[in-house]
Amino acid sequence: MSSLTGHRPRREPRSILPWLAVPALVVFVGFAVIPLVGVFALSFTTWDGIGAIHPSGLTSWRAVLTDPGLPHALWVTFLVMAVSWAVQTPLSILLGTFMAGRQRYRAVLGVVYFVPLMLSSAAIAIAYKALLDPNFGLGAGLNIQALSKDWLGRPGLAFGVVIFVVSWQFVPFHSLIYQGGVQQIPKSLYEAAQLDGAGRIRQFFSITLPQLKYTIITSSTLMVVGSLTFFDLIFILTEGGPADATRVLALDMYKRGFQASLMGPASAIAVILVLVGLALALLLRRLGGRDAGASQLEGA
Repeated sequence: MSSLTGHRPRREPRSILPWLAVPALVVFVGFAVIPLVGVFALSFTTWDGIGAIHPSGLTSWRAVLTDPGLPHALWVTFLVMAVSWAVQTPLSILLGTFMAGRQRYRAVLGVVYFVPLMLSSAAIAIAYKALLDPNFGLGAGLNIQALSKDWLGRPGLAFGVVIFVVSWQFVPFHSLIYQGGVQQIPKSLYEAAQLDGAGRIRQFFSITLPQLKYTIITSSTLMVVGSLTFFDLIFILTEGGPADATRVLALDMYKRGFQASLMGPASAIAVILVLVGLALALLLRRLGGRDAGASQLEGA
């Protein structure tokens, strides 16, 4: 019929939305996928970082997996991950809930809380290392004996300092995530709870926390996977000591690759870090049990 009238059928315009993702895809492939493939290939070679690369099969993997220091580094890595999560998550939820209020002073405090995240991890580590120096630090300057301990020279204290500094830096970021999650909770839920006589504490445990379920999963995923990459802060503070008490897997990778010039074993550890991170991310996603219906109901 259209041929008789001389009009051609209109073609629906193709969506350009898929093409908008091409730049991000190119960047991801160029800066994530290709380097990861290269590191995986290096794990099957022998290379000192300068000379020629020689294929060596499973030599590097065998050296890493049979090294008695690997289980210890894994244990310290998971310990830092678990303790930092246990410290950061409650503080972030409380601060995020507090900053979600409508008072003007809370917005000002939110900006102040966000300052540590804007600082470099290396700068933070240098500052805390100077402040905690038992001879010239804050304790000696103010003549406070409680602060004049050898914080970075004892295994237990050094581990606690690492957890404190990590939490001090990253709690603001996760607080911002929880602040956005709390602000999406329908006000009608709190109004109904007030009519039923529920106080603020009861509202927090009965409404706020259940509604933040998927926000907690998201924050925990970022927190857990991010803890696998702690390097610069720990390297400057303790260099993995004392007695390897803070020698995490990322630091072990650096020492093997750039201090011992063993790029093959270092690449093998890098692959292990990637696999552990993927496994933890998938596990948290499975524990969240997120589905389309639940994601639509959250914050509705």
